[in-house]
Amino acid sequence: MSLRAGMAGTGRGKGRVRSFACSATAIHIQGGVFAMTKAQQTYERINALVDGGMQKAEAFKQLAEEYGQPVDSIRGAYYTHTRKQAGESGGTRRPRKRETTPQDAVEQAVATLRRAVDNIDAEIEAAKTRAEEAQAEYQALKQSAGSRKKEIETKVTALEA
Repeated sequence: MSLRAGMAGTGRGKGRVRSFACSATAIHIQGGVFAMTKAQQTYERINALVDGGMQKAEAFKQLAEEYGQPVDSIRGAYYTHTRKQAGESGGTRRPRKRETTPQDAVEQAVATLRRAVDNIDAEIEAAKTRAEEAQAEYQALKQSAGSRKKEIETKVTALEA
């Protein structure tokens, strides 16, 4: 099994379009009939290899080599079928909003401004806490200054003697 790369298109500049033709039969066709999807066949083949004692990662690699496809393609097909069997249809994702209406824009602006007000309150509280800590440090240094100076002066006198 081999991949043949051929040039396709005009290929502007450095970027060239390459097409790959696989000399193997597509994996989802069995006897000319679409009996299974690629995902289903991949899922069953991987599980058979794993049941035979092979690590799943090695099974992905082996199947990728057999089919002449990237490992990520095989892995994607496997997990696509896994999700399909679990009943996930992809409908659990949030739909993307296509347009912003004027009402949406106003709501977003109001929400942003409310967060800004809340942030100002939080900044004030943080500054107050820092100021209180600085005041406490100032008081502690002021109260201990006399004894610390006296201790240092005693050491200076001892060294000069």
